[in-house]
Amino acid sequence: MGYLSGKTALIVGASAGIGEACARLFAREGANLVLGARGKDRLEVLARDLRSTGVEVATLAGDASDPDFGLALADLATTRFGHLHIALNNAGILGERPAFLDMTLDEWRRVLANNLDSAFYGARAQIPHLLKEKGGSLIFTSSFVGLRNGMPNMSAYGTAKAALGGLVKCLASEFGAQGLRINGLVPGGIDTDMAREFADTPDMIEFVKGLHAMKRLGTPDEVAQGALYLASDLSSFTTGSMLFCDGGVSISKV
Repeated sequence: MGYLSGKTALIVGASAGIGEACARLFAREGANLVLGARGKDRLEVLARDLRSTGVEVATLAGDASDPDFGLALADLATTRFGHLHIALNNAGILGERPAFLDMTLDEWRRVLANNLDSAFYGARAQIPHLLKEKGGSLIFTSSFVGLRNGMPNMSAYGTAKAALGGLVKCLASEFGAQGLRINGLVPGGIDTDMAREFADTPDMIEFVKGLHAMKRLGTPDEVAQGALYLASDLSSFTTGSMLFCDGGVSISKV
């Protein structure tokens, strides 16, 4: 019996990186999975891999910044499995990262839509189903960028990720008495395709490692362990928190 046995978990942004690692770990812990992502091909490869181990998986490809996609994913969960116990809103992009004075309004809106609006759309669709379980867990993937640390050329991304911290606190206050736990997951520098868009040379990778107290990058599997804590009954008295799985980047000054 795993920590998530008999539960249904929905993961948005599940086809790669942290989302994929969470899907694989949640599957090993006994969850039925509903997986959504923009990358249809990678999503289906992951689903076939998980099904080969006996896991029940439903998938839907789409754009998390589309309000209808959030609704469709939540409906898929309850149609296929009858319940929704866990939702992880993990979709996001870094964006083009121009200097602030060179940023276009379209780029600002695109980054906020993919990182912040997507979380709002997902939560709005998921919460009515989660409330029925009297013990559901809603999780948002934030970032140390914006929430704790500032970085040049990342104003849109940092703004969106910082805003998720406020969303977590307000929703936790609103729905806590109804048994719904709402928390944020805060990765540091993690070795993912998305992170390599930022650290794209050996020197840059070493620089990013040096920002962390642990002087290394994290792995998606390490962040997934934090997500498992928030998703499971291990965190039964944890709500409104931002769980830092960041290798100490948010506190390191050397």
